[in-house]
Amino acid sequence: MPALEKKIDLLNRLGSYMLSEDAVWAEVQDTAMRKNPWFTPDSIHIAVQNIAKQYLQKEKLQKWLAAYEIPIQPKKVGIVMAGNIPLVGFHDFLCGYISGHTLLLKLSSKDEILIAHIIKKLAEWDPEVLGQIKIAEKLNGCDAYIATGSNNTSRYFEEYFGKYPHIIRKNRTSVAILEGNETEEELEKLADDVFLYYGLGCRNVSQLYIPQGYDITKLFKPFAKYEDLINHNKYKNNYDYYLAIYLLNKVNCLTSGAVLLVENPSPFSAVSVLHYQFYETKEKDALIDKLKASNEIQCIVAKDQTPFGISQCPALKDYADGVDTMQFLCNL
Repeated sequence: MPALEKKIDLLNRLGSYMLSEDAVWAEVQDTAMRKNPWFTPDSIHIAVQNIAKQYLQKEKLQKWLAAYEIPIQPKKVGIVMAGNIPLVGFHDFLCGYISGHTLLLKLSSKDEILIAHIIKKLAEWDPEVLGQIKIAEKLNGCDAYIATGSNNTSRYFEEYFGKYPHIIRKNRTSVAILEGNETEEELEKLADDVFLYYGLGCRNVSQLYIPQGYDITKLFKPFAKYEDLINHNKYKNNYDYYLAIYLLNKVNCLTSGAVLLVENPSPFSAVSVLHYQFYETKEKDALIDKLKASNEIQCIVAKDQTPFGISQCPALKDYADGVDTMQFLCNL
């Protein structure tokens, strides 16, 4: 069997395993939850479901890879992974593994349990995996690097990796544009875009653009489906802290019970806070063009952009920061 088809079959098998009720896999997920309080049963379940169904289906893998020339001359690639949501570094791992490069993975301390187990499971099925993938604390001697972090850590990544071929990712976030005629179902799906993973992902909507005169309290009912988030200790601490800050500084804010809504032009908002600002509907096209040109926006949720409710369900071709990771790896 050609090497690529072998890997596709192995990844398809991994998808089935991740969707299974295997006792060992269940225990691994429990361990990951104990290590990181933000990793709850729901958040891990959603991440696993999305990866298995969007990334690890045989036909989807074959269709995605048809656009690239593989195999290639193997290089050593270092990958620094984030850990803000469960398995957030999986797509980089997938690209590196299936491209055939030798990988050195620097796992985030916040999300090292799940990825490590997945690699171990692949190696059980195919011992050749151990020759291609290593987990390491230091990524020395690599030919290329992929690193995901904050605006602050990106400066260090540039210093260390800048002279090599690289992809260095900085802070990004997502926004939504409402027209004012959204259905109740669409607004409930918008709630998923806002609240899944407690708003910690770059594909979470952290700012709303709403038409002039829009009654933002219309969001309270659809947002109520996530009112239980306030019972999460770390989320509640954020909520209480920012509520106190806004009250002390006499900042106008509304609350749906689970989130603080504040008029603010910044696309970035804190956990438990959702920014909004008004816009003229006749200027929507210009607004979308402006957002697409920004290097801070990962995803635009709107009727004619990314549909409501699927910002956190990226497909294989939905690359972080809009940079084609597979093409980068194929061109090394």
